[in-house]
Formats: sequence, C-alpha cells, structure tokens
Amino acid sequence: MLLNKLNDQELRRWYASKAVGHGWSVAVLEHQILTSLHSRTGSAPNNLEARLPGEGTDLARAVAKDPLIFDFLGLTEEAQEHAMEEAMTLRMAQTLTEFGPGFAFVGRQHHLDVDGDDFYIDLLLYHVPSDRYVVVELKAGKFKPEHLGQLNFYAAAVNDMLRLPRQAPTVGILACGSKNERTVRYALDGSSQPLTVMSYTYEALPANEQATLPSPEAITAALEQDHTDASEL
Repeated sequence: MLLNKLNDQELRRWYASKAVGHGWSVAVLEHQILTSLHSRTGSAPNNLEARLPGEGTDLARAVAKDPLIFDFLGLTEEAQEHAMEEAMTLRMAQTLTEFGPGFAFVGRQHHLDVDGDDFYIDLLLYHVPSDRYVVVELKAGKFKPEHLGQLNFYAAAVNDMLRLPRQAPTVGILACGSKNERTVRYALDGSSQPLTVMSYTYEALPANEQATLPSPEAITAALEQDHTDASEL
C-alpha cells in the first residue's frame, strides 16, 4: 500500500487523514508524499497571526505553504510572470490543489478601477473554508520589499471594493522565485494587511523521484474524481 512507503507512523496517520478529509485520489496522495507536503504546510513566512488574532495561526496552516511546487506547469526558472499566469490558468485544477484544499478560482488579471486608475491582480482566488478572497501576486526572481507594498494595496482594495460584510478579511499571497527570510520578515512587519510570502520551484524533486510522479493528465483526471476509495489507501 502507498502509505506503507512512509516509515514514520505519525506521517502515515497525517497523510491518511488529509487524503480522507480532502478526497484525494491515489495519484494525488502519491504526489503530496513525494513533494513532502507535511514539511511545506504552514512554513511560509507570514503576519497572519499578528493581523488576524484568533484565527491567523490556523489560517497559516491552511494557506502558508513553502515552497509551492509548480513542476506540472512545464516551465523553467527563466519564465516570467505572464508565462506563469498563462500556464496556471491552463492547469488551474492542479494549481489550486498546490495552493491547498478549499481554493476556488475567481479570475486572472482581475481588474480594479480605483477612481479611474486601473490595476490588475495576477490571480484572484477564494478560500472557501475561511470565506475570504485571496489575492495572489507572482514575481519572477528574488523577493523585494516593494513587492509587498503592491500586494498590501491590492488586499486593502479588495476588502473595500469586493468583500461583503459577511466575508472574512482578504489575505494576500506573494509567490516569488527566491527570498531572504530576514528581508521578508522586516517587510511583513511593515504591512497592515494579512500577507504571506512563498517561494516557488519547478523542479523540487530528484530526477528518479520525478519519474515516478503521475503525468499532468493523470493528476487532472484524479482531481475530477469525487472521492478516494478508502480501500486504496
């Protein structure tokens, strides 16, 4: 059985619980194990607990993953933001799964008209479990503090222009090619909105492990299944 490949009993329980709770197929479960989801979950630097007292810690576990692994996009390190957006849109089911359970796609290059000034959000998502918008900005290359200024603005604008009274405050995600942890922490301290900064990679696995992954087509098909047969775990 797939879970028997894990030597640690606690890890086996963790992945089994996630697979049942989120309805993963065997192909998706295999992908999550091979990309060490347990070590990536909740590990992205963020200010969620400080900006959202009482819920930020649990929210960080749900949305603050680091790194994001976009091996299914078929891109290289030289890819720019536009190419990333295009590839993510074409493989949206896989993209949402990598961001985490409960994400829904709202739009790409979502237009905001701020008193005649035009702004465009790279990806606008919705986190259904916490009932909130999630703004995603993509930055090729290394993190710069000014990136959070833009993301902070977008989160504030979405709160004012799109968010309904019943909805939770908007969260911003910055996905960048690399980052200096200390620089990120300083920038997060100066941001008024709840934000998290994630790095991304296209090739996080050794070649021999990548060869064992299901194809993008297989993962897409698996994501369309309603539930995992518990006996397959």
